[in-house]
Amino acid sequence: MNDIPAIGSPIRTRAILNEYDLHASKRLGQNFLIDLNVLQEIVQGAAIGPDDTVIEIGPGIGSLTEQLAKAAKQVVAYEIDKKLIPILSETLRPYKNVKIVNRDILKADFSIFAKNQSLKIVANLPYYITTPILFYLLNSSLNFKSVTVMMQKEVAARLQAGVGSKDYGELSLAIQYRVNVEIILPVTRKSFMPSPNVDSAVVQLTPKENFQSFPHEEALFKIIKASFAHRRKSLVNNLLYYFGKNDENRTKIERSISETGFDLNIRGERLTLENYEQLVNNLSENMIFSKE
Repeated sequence: MNDIPAIGSPIRTRAILNEYDLHASKRLGQNFLIDLNVLQEIVQGAAIGPDDTVIEIGPGIGSLTEQLAKAAKQVVAYEIDKKLIPILSETLRPYKNVKIVNRDILKADFSIFAKNQSLKIVANLPYYITTPILFYLLNSSLNFKSVTVMMQKEVAARLQAGVGSKDYGELSLAIQYRVNVEIILPVTRKSFMPSPNVDSAVVQLTPKENFQSFPHEEALFKIIKASFAHRRKSLVNNLLYYFGKNDENRTKIERSISETGFDLNIRGERLTLENYEQLVNNLSENMIFSKE
């Protein structure tokens, strides 16, 4: 095994692609990672160890899977592209701790992981479906220790963004509501074959300690969404668009914002998650809508 180049090396990747007459699928957002240093840094950044079970999403030809298998107790890799399954079975044949599942991760049954004490998720996500996959994982029954994923650099910036920054918005708040976010590794477009038009970043999500859900989550995220609907408009005006423009609603909205402790000219990007939770409570108490 040691005499064979790693799957993630450029020479081995090209050999596999040529052998199987394989081409990256634009429809599935496939780009093959050919930088062995990046692959190893992902595994190190995810702190994969011999007690860990790893869920991998989109293994491709097995470049990252191979590095995960060397470090983990077990790797369960979900691949949606049926034509890659026999290729993965061959490239990963030496690794007995790898299980390949031909299934869309958005339709996966995670009950098989219920008893895993040390579960981590690692993925090089297709850019076009990054956000749906993240929300599916965060809202699933998986009791994971971390989610370490490669994604478009701009999306990573939005996930990590803080209050008042140009990248801060609905996505930032929705993700940071449940997990801590850290960008652990920048990855240039030159690390892929074929090279995408954008750079990437590896982001790590870890569950918030002692997380308690807001009692009225649905109302909270409706208000957050409304607050960023027209980014250059004030919070008052955005909420008026949402609730309906009339003098009674304006009075209630302005009172609720003032009671939250903000000037009436403030924009949604200036409020923290905790501010939005208080705003939802104030809007309800001022009877502009029911939280139920």
